[in-house]
Amino acid sequence: MPRQVTIKPSNHVFTVADDETILDGALREGFNIAYGCRNGACGSCKGKLLEGRVDYGTYQQSALLDADKKQGYALFCRAKPLTDVMIECREISAIKDIQVRTLPCRVQKLERLAPDVMLIHLRLPANERLQFLAGQYIDILTKSGLRRSLSIANAPHDDAVLQLHLRNYGGPFSQYVFNTLKEKDILRFEGPLGTFFLREDSNKPMILLASGTGAAPIKAIIEHAIHHCIKRPMTLYWGCRMRADLYLNDLAESWAREHGIQYIPVLSDALPEDSWTGRSGFVHRAVMEDFPNMSGHQVYACGAPIVIESALSDFTEQCKLPPDDFFSDAFTPSAS
Repeated sequence: MPRQVTIKPSNHVFTVADDETILDGALREGFNIAYGCRNGACGSCKGKLLEGRVDYGTYQQSALLDADKKQGYALFCRAKPLTDVMIECREISAIKDIQVRTLPCRVQKLERLAPDVMLIHLRLPANERLQFLAGQYIDILTKSGLRRSLSIANAPHDDAVLQLHLRNYGGPFSQYVFNTLKEKDILRFEGPLGTFFLREDSNKPMILLASGTGAAPIKAIIEHAIHHCIKRPMTLYWGCRMRADLYLNDLAESWAREHGIQYIPVLSDALPEDSWTGRSGFVHRAVMEDFPNMSGHQVYACGAPIVIESALSDFTEQCKLPPDDFFSDAFTPSAS
């Protein structure tokens, strides 16, 4: 039977249908609570269960520790109410008027950015445009019924073609894109999704932290800021393994030259032939060396889960960053 959910502190009330998660019910009724991966892996949707009982569903243990559950926390992208419930969570107002849609698209171009990174250009039907915020993602809907989440790498003002960056991790979708997908093929997607986007109601300096293809939504945020003449100081840290992985290096250097955006690439496993003389090691550690006090900053971090988890923990505990000023999107696998 349907269950009622009350959100604190806003007192918003909505109904969750049978076999529907709290997040799905909230989004269906127009209440945008914070979320990321939607599969119980990133922890962005974690909030407190104040009253009632839920089925916690399947999720990755790192996203919801046993200690979290004992303190009343749940992942609302996986939790299904067993009774009427009252929850405490963050609501995001900026995306309330953006419609999530399912649309067809055509592959306009496939371009290798690095040996294992593909740039996919998707063109929507001539009479369609996707309204989205810089930093959000879409879910590619495969014929087998699976979803593959990919961040939109272009800014909203440049929306005729959607750009996606895909790293080949060897999975079914990666193999399909790198070995089978062709220009002019038709795909379907759902979006925009996610609550990772530029908060334009702040004037705080921005630290932009990307690892690997986490550079995609960071690129969208930077290009949006440039287009709208946002003058907040921005410092970009991009962590990769080796020199070949810095597939947007020339573009990032042009942002530094032309717009004053500081750019610090960091390599963790540079090859001898890279002749690398720049920063090395863990990318979030490089940030901490340069910004030992982040109390007056906002951080936008995207990429590998271990990078995001380490950055959140260390920035808030050691560098005085308020947790509410840390915005992230972890590229996570699905929960089993």
